[in-house]
Amino acid sequence: MAVKSAGGGKYRKMSMSPKEYQAFAKTREPSRSIFGNCIRAFIVGGAICLLGQAIQQLFIHLAHMKPEDASNPTVAVLIILSVILTSLGVYDKIAQFAGAGSAVPVTGFANSMCSAALEHRSEGLVLGVGGNMFKLAGSVVVFGTVAAFFVGIAHLIFGTGGAH
Repeated sequence: MAVKSAGGGKYRKMSMSPKEYQAFAKTREPSRSIFGNCIRAFIVGGAICLLGQAIQQLFIHLAHMKPEDASNPTVAVLIILSVILTSLGVYDKIAQFAGAGSAVPVTGFANSMCSAALEHRSEGLVLGVGGNMFKLAGSVVVFGTVAAFFVGIAHLIFGTGGAH
């Protein structure tokens, strides 16, 4: 590692062991408040869930839907809002503030897919946007399918599911 000397433009070799470098880097690292992070995550995640509940209530009362029928359009609205906020750069600011609180499953997943699509849009619609957007979705679908398979096998073996 080379460091500029105080006397001029010359560089002098700086030799640090990995342990010394880690100790040096730790002194420069900003401190993080775990309690504060948890509070922010709880508040923002709760606000996203509260917004979802409010949207569902609007569908129930204004469109006269049953609660189980209102859940699908509620999820769709949350996904659309997440994609719009991601496209405008707002969701990233929320995520920086809230951390894990912004990773509420529906909105966090939509944000991940939209971010991947935006990041690769210069490569074209098919290979850039489409190809990279579904990299994340593919792994989630595969995991969900494999998990459902094993849960189904467990139900079959232990006799806990299905009609008798």
